[in-house]
Amino acid sequence: MNDLINKLKGTGVALITPFKSDFSIDHQAIKKIVDFVIDGGVNYLVVHGTTGEATSLTEKEKIESRRSFLLANDNRLPIIIGIGSNSTFSLSSYISESNLNGFDAILSVVPYYNKPSQNGLYKHFTNIANKSPLPIILYNVPSRTSCNMNSNTTLRLSKNKNIIGIKEANHDISQIKDLISNTSDDFLIISGDDESAHESVLIGADGVISVAANGIPNLFSKTIDLALDRNVKKTYKSFEKVNPFIRLIYKEGNPTGIKSAMSELGLCKNILRLPLIPSSIDLKTQFKNFFSNSLLKFLYLQSLN
Repeated sequence: MNDLINKLKGTGVALITPFKSDFSIDHQAIKKIVDFVIDGGVNYLVVHGTTGEATSLTEKEKIESRRSFLLANDNRLPIIIGIGSNSTFSLSSYISESNLNGFDAILSVVPYYNKPSQNGLYKHFTNIANKSPLPIILYNVPSRTSCNMNSNTTLRLSKNKNIIGIKEANHDISQIKDLISNTSDDFLIISGDDESAHESVLIGADGVISVAANGIPNLFSKTIDLALDRNVKKTYKSFEKVNPFIRLIYKEGNPTGIKSAMSELGLCKNILRLPLIPSSIDLKTQFKNFFSNSLLKFLYLQSLN
């Protein structure tokens, strides 16, 4: 387990799920994207999360795309799969009955819509962890679930041997500080916010699961590596290069922005499934202008050559 924990430090990338013009999954683009981010220096892959539009996939598509991501990765990096639900018993059964061979861990989001209490969250994740064949990474993202799992609940859950970390996407830095100060070294604290990830890592977090790393894996992973080395000055200088891209990809929401950017890179089509829609023409133009800079082309597109 310690070997896996060490491998999950640094930059993880929350991969998109590419679609063709007929809205079917583009399995060839999956291979292209996985090669691109691995060549760009990310440390691990995450599939079927928010960025991967998992909620729009049928069960058959989930199984087929799992296979495509695993084949594309070819055991080069650790790979995490997102599986969550607001029904504890359905989720436990699903995890127990699914073929998850090849995956290293499960990223499981805080239950959404039904707004459980903190004790309900504790019991939910304890149930999942005790029945899961894979280690669990918690995912707290109150902006999407309308439910914040507070640090006390996470600290209780961190004592479960099959819960190895949390992706913390609460924008309250004090909550991350509390977790860093009070969890053991073998419990991963992973930022879920591209814009503040470098600051979280500088104060002791273990890395990030990033959306931006889909499009700029080299520069983003370099920024996080500098932060892990506690090189404060170089970290902030590196972040200055990636921050304009981060602001653009979230301008019209995720994964709308990142798919628009990646289509400009020739990695996928700018296709999303309803209720999500492609970016505006204005945003596409901004990405085109962003990538038109010759230096940026070299930095961002070198992995494509």
